[in-house]
Amino acid sequence: MTDSGTPVAPRVRFAPSPTGYFHVGGARSALFNWLFARQHGGTFVLRIEDTDEVRNRAEWTDGIIAALEWLGMGADEGPYFQSAQGEAHQFAIEALWEGGALYACACTREEIDERTRERAASGDPTPGYDGHCRDLGLSRGEGRALRFRTADEGSTTVSDLIRGEVEFPNWATEDFICVKGNGQPLFALANVVDDRTMAISHVFRGEEHLPNTPKQIMLWHALNAATSSDLALPVFAHLPLLVNEQGKKLSKRRDPVAVEMYREQGYLPAAFRNYLALLGWSPGEEEIVPLATLMEKFRIEDVQRSPAFFDVRKLSHMNGVYIRELLTTEFIELSLPWVHPQPEHWSPGQWHDPDSGIAFTEGPPWPAESFAPDVFARMAAVVQERVATLGEVPALVDFLFQKDPPIDPDSWQKAIGRDEVAPSILRGALEAYATCAWTRDALHDVTAEIGLAHGRALGKAQAPIRVAVTGKRVGPPLFESLEVLGRDETRRRLTSALDRLAAGT
Repeated sequence: MTDSGTPVAPRVRFAPSPTGYFHVGGARSALFNWLFARQHGGTFVLRIEDTDEVRNRAEWTDGIIAALEWLGMGADEGPYFQSAQGEAHQFAIEALWEGGALYACACTREEIDERTRERAASGDPTPGYDGHCRDLGLSRGEGRALRFRTADEGSTTVSDLIRGEVEFPNWATEDFICVKGNGQPLFALANVVDDRTMAISHVFRGEEHLPNTPKQIMLWHALNAATSSDLALPVFAHLPLLVNEQGKKLSKRRDPVAVEMYREQGYLPAAFRNYLALLGWSPGEEEIVPLATLMEKFRIEDVQRSPAFFDVRKLSHMNGVYIRELLTTEFIELSLPWVHPQPEHWSPGQWHDPDSGIAFTEGPPWPAESFAPDVFARMAAVVQERVATLGEVPALVDFLFQKDPPIDPDSWQKAIGRDEVAPSILRGALEAYATCAWTRDALHDVTAEIGLAHGRALGKAQAPIRVAVTGKRVGPPLFESLEVLGRDETRRRLTSALDRLAAGT
């Protein structure tokens, strides 16, 4: 043991149930476990709780594993699958049954609900199971669940590194089901058995599991008694909820919570990991926190109890800071999955989240053969300064790799269609661009002269030119864009815009 009471080599686990895409709350839990293991020379175990066959899918498990690897938090052990621990589960069930900790129950849900209503009518509002079968001595059999015999008196205390000593009166915990009528163990029992089997020393998880913890402590002590063992309880810490801007718990059906979605959008793993670490914990005033600092300063005891606001705007801002700190060569390399995806490497693909309705389509909006790495490299530095995510990059450079960039109708109308001076500016640019030096500075100066001749400041003078050439009113700096696009192509697009005006389309 260390001076703080932490085992020299703790074993922590992240044990998700893959019933959907990887939730950001799960990613935060995984990060805190991973950081703790790294700080103390411990082991980070990945255990997939997959016993619910109806709700689990292989692609969701694969998504969790891939997301952890993307975040740089790959497991030291695992993935272990709870469904493969059947022998250990059955051994525990037999031990608890023989030791008298479990009893068979033949009650149906309807019968339990009816007795609850009867108690309420007579003035007893206590909900839940009433212990009807506790002393009937029923034998085990098909359709009969096995319930845990909870204590009638006293209390169970959860010693929590974040919340302190949390006491639960035993009378408030009903005789809960450990084994379904078909013999399958439920979460409470399987979770405890797996933690014991895998020698888990610390359990850090979301606060929604706190009400389950007294049951698991009861089961842990009962298993010690039934197997004549003395395994120490894990050290518990229950992390605060993540909430949206309305203060409501993050919902898969209402909020953007899929980690896979953020990877698809082009968030950097270092930025995403940095932001997750600040959800309920802070190293001080700074918000941009390198991994080395997280490793040094993170303390599970300093995690707050109050809910943490998952602010996508703040995450995006942080991601933009990380992008701007990249070397230009790094930015180019990291952008390739979005601008020039390769079959042998990961890239944003056909992805749809049925809960949020957010979807991504495969590939950039230009043919692969149209992409020119040298052209993209020339524009990379100015694009890097203007994006918050890598997924925004294609929209800023699409005009370079499409024969005729799509013209945004609103941009066309505002900058050209409804501006009586725009045709004269376009004709002036077409003429001046034929002979001027083809550098950004020369293009800047000649365009300013065109604007002056038409009583326009440079900003308004360049608006119709930008839309004619790039299709949009907003984008990277115009004159750097024209320099890279080239004289001939720029003038061709100006001509095309004038032709469109003449045709009245």
